[in-house]
Amino acid sequence: MTPFEWRVRVYWEDTDAGGIVFYANYLKFFERARTEWLRALGVEQQRLRDAEGAMFVVSATDVRYLRPARLDDLLLVTAQVTDAGRASLTIAQSARRDSPAGDLLCEGTIRIGWVDGSTLTPRRMPPSLRQALGLG
Repeated sequence: MTPFEWRVRVYWEDTDAGGIVFYANYLKFFERARTEWLRALGVEQQRLRDAEGAMFVVSATDVRYLRPARLDDLLLVTAQVTDAGRASLTIAQSARRDSPAGDLLCEGTIRIGWVDGSTLTPRRMPPSLRQALGLG
């Protein structure tokens, strides 16, 4: 499967006093890329929660910071499922400078779980969601 790609510009609000992207903002970029990946597959999270009474939540992150992104940089953020269970997905993500050199800035894995919206306990993903995600 080809990784999903999403572009984002670095704004003032993303940087620290030195003009470098604050480390926690890469998690925001990763979250937005996962949301846009789902949208591209026709999965709208609010509609899914309303229909199924369940939602995705982040259960674990492992992130490596390699190079800084700076104000006004254009980034290419990717998302790709690397493992799928009955109630969880592991997604490999990266942020690169969107330039000919394509410097890798940050990479990591994010584990998300499918949980009941009221109790926050794990639930099996419905077959229709698994199919939309290309998981069969």
